Amino acid sequence: MTTKVLVLNGPNLGRLGSREPDVYGATSYTGLVDRCTALGAELGLDVEVRETNSELQMVEWLHQAADAKTPVVINPGAFTHYSYAMRDAAAQRTAPLIEVHISNPYARETFRHNSVIASIASGTIAGFGLGSYELALRALAEELTTR
Repeated sequence: MTTKVLVLNGPNLGRLGSREPDVYGATSYTGLVDRCTALGAELGLDVEVRETNSELQMVEWLHQAADAKTPVVINPGAFTHYSYAMRDAAAQRTAPLIEVHISNPYARETFRHNSVIASIASGTIAGFGLGSYELALRALAEELTTR
């Protein structure tokens, strides 16, 4: 039996490959989805990758994950820095939740140094490009097997 995992992405992440490739790389969003689902299958995880520019949608997905006890890997995008609604939804988690970022927020503009979700996440992985997602999925798989 495989464990369902949601990989949730916030604003502008659907533009991977064309959005600031010097910061976010040249791989498209479809490439990210393919990498996450392939690694998930190797790890025995049924990974579903989603992306939204809507704070409401992100909150609803986090509520669904909490209700279903579904583990989450989340890249909140810009919501990271100010969305208390998203933070409060994520705080209701009933399974591990790992925050990821493609770039290292602390090496960028000052406003990116604050994460409202970090304090309620199981952990945060940042600065390894799309590898941040792979590291998060591996950490999640390890967490689930040691519970």
